[in-house]
Amino acid sequence: MKWELGIGELGGVPSNTQYPITIKSKTLKAKKVSESMTTMTEMVMPNDTNPLHNLMGGNLMRWMDVAASICAGKHCEAHVVTASVDHVSFHKPIPLGDIVTLEARATRAFNTSVEVFVEVFAADIKGGNPRKCNHAYFTFVAVDDESKRPIAVPPVLPLTNEEQQLYESAARRREVRLVLSGRMKPEQASEIRALFSAM
Repeated sequence: MKWELGIGELGGVPSNTQYPITIKSKTLKAKKVSESMTTMTEMVMPNDTNPLHNLMGGNLMRWMDVAASICAGKHCEAHVVTASVDHVSFHKPIPLGDIVTLEARATRAFNTSVEVFVEVFAADIKGGNPRKCNHAYFTFVAVDDESKRPIAVPPVLPLTNEEQQLYESAARRREVRLVLSGRMKPEQASEIRALFSAM
């Protein structure tokens, strides 16, 4: 059994959404971060590189999107679509032949969307020179298999201190995304305002 909510009745869905939002009527049980954590490993091959023989940023972003979407799909138990990518940070180049390890974890769920934090690590083929190179936050919307409309997603259950910090800061990141996209007025961003008033 399903029911549909009217336009803009779920937070995180733009008020000008032209389609109803489908919500499954079952109660969604919170899921631990570890239940959907995803690790993906790739080797930087010649066709992945730029003229300087380093991994191209676009290829890395594709790998990050794949790892993050697998994580989001496992958390939501549904097909997901990428809604946004923010706070992308490229710290160190990754040369040809290096092994790239991507770790993706759900940080928080908001009605029909889930935020996923992806960290990128690199090392040479022998495991030498290990380092963190990049990170980014991805947002995915879960969609119904048949209607392709957004559906409700399970809450994230943070257990460790790091998971709790990522969970709490996710609300501020979400407000920044909504303000920058014009879907929220700055004065409505209560989490961001609270952060600055506490300083």
